[in-house]
Amino acid sequence: MSSSPADETDRLLRLSLVAVWLFTAIASIVELNGQSRQVLAEAGIASPPWLVQLLIVSGAAADLVIGLALWLRPGRIVYLAALALMLAMTLVATMLQPSLWLHPLGPLLKNLPIAALLWHLYRRAAQ
Repeated sequence: MSSSPADETDRLLRLSLVAVWLFTAIASIVELNGQSRQVLAEAGIASPPWLVQLLIVSGAAADLVIGLALWLRPGRIVYLAALALMLAMTLVATMLQPSLWLHPLGPLLKNLPIAALLWHLYRRAAQ
């Protein structure tokens, strides 16, 4: 049985979200002592070092879990979990560094289309 164009489009959208979450997890760890630490330091969280590392690794682990779940077990619960994590991280980032909304590369603004994609996939997923 072949897939409809809408199903193929949804698959492509889902896989793009998988890439976002998995590569974000990898980038957070690769930049553990670089940009990841700098983002927290700019938000006023620079010590103790173990806490900074725990926050970065925990965020990367959450991204990894969501990315793998979107890839391997897509469904309504996973879409809602991804949406909840994205909203929580966006709220925390907004409280710590509201200027990220004005950043030219849109690190927080990109979450608006991600939320729309997740909502679309949630609504299209089998109940």
